[in-house]
Amino acid sequence: MHWFLPTSGDARGILGGFHAKDSRGHAAGYRAPSLEYLTQVAQAADSLGYDAVLTPTGTWCEDAWVVTAALAAVTQRLRFLVALRPGLVSPTLAAQTAATFQRLSGGRLLLNVVTGGDEVEMQRFGDWLGHDERYARCHEFLDVVRGVWDSSPFSYSGEHFRVAGGAVPVAPEPRPEIYFGGSSSAALPVAAAHADVYLTWGEPPAQARAKIDEVRALAAARGRDVRFGVRLHVITRDRSSDAWDVAQRWLDDLDPASIAQAQRGLSASGSVGQQRMVALHGAGALADSRDARALEIHPGLWAGVGLVRGGAGTALVGSHDEVADLVAEYHAAGFDELVLSGYPHLEEAYWFAEGVRPLLEARGVTRQIAECPPIRW
Repeated sequence: MHWFLPTSGDARGILGGFHAKDSRGHAAGYRAPSLEYLTQVAQAADSLGYDAVLTPTGTWCEDAWVVTAALAAVTQRLRFLVALRPGLVSPTLAAQTAATFQRLSGGRLLLNVVTGGDEVEMQRFGDWLGHDERYARCHEFLDVVRGVWDSSPFSYSGEHFRVAGGAVPVAPEPRPEIYFGGSSSAALPVAAAHADVYLTWGEPPAQARAKIDEVRALAAARGRDVRFGVRLHVITRDRSSDAWDVAQRWLDDLDPASIAQAQRGLSASGSVGQQRMVALHGAGALADSRDARALEIHPGLWAGVGLVRGGAGTALVGSHDEVADLVAEYHAAGFDELVLSGYPHLEEAYWFAEGVRPLLEARGVTRQIAECPPIRW
């Protein structure tokens, strides 16, 4: 079970710091991503037994490496799933950075490889490669990173990278696990070759299972085993009606013009995964009734977040028992890991850990928090 660090800001609804508009949004109750606030979220995740926090990358995010390096010093057992864009930095330098972080943090680094996104975002960072080329480059990037870790000095000659004698002072121990996402035909073979965990956005369980079954088969053909993670938001409350009231309030805060504007941008994205998210709510059509329940695309799975937010666009909504049922359904579909977020991230971390996690432990879906070493403050 993992949580999320809101490094672009937080709020009491979807329109916080991170959404689909081409500018930072400041919703009511906006919380800036200060070190003080991010420390609160990280320490809450640490004390509540979350295994790691996903730290995103993007135009409106604080730098993932800088933030997590600061937070590693004020947490005890929490690991950091750091988002990394291959191609924007030398693979040898990335291998060195990761090795240093792993050593200084006591082995608490995981890597979330973010190959692309929409073209506007990538070009903003100076990356003008096409979709399939980015995945070909990513494949080479990860070849070099693993080669430098495992075979220093390491040399490599490919279409995108040429390295002579790449090395790190000390190889990371353990090797940081690679989390990898991507839904296109160009992405899945790269996942099969390199991913320790294939991470996908929260489609209905049967639909998500079909995707991971394809990755599993591709990995098996290479003699590899891959674990699978699903990325979702969550609204869980003591009563189902209370959770759906929150979802309705979030929808009420979104005017039709904002939804239409966001959907124009998201629908134009070259990301196959983003197109699958857009399709779940019919490019915003399911919001026309202004009824949150109309966006329930599977029992307890709500597509309303994706109306204005790029990336993960679905949420688990319901009572603690109902949310636990849906988590168990994803687990039965083949998912080993869950990466969650909620608005605001500090409060929602408690709602899930205190309301849902004990139910999952009782069912044997998750390991008990008590098995983790105690925190010494």
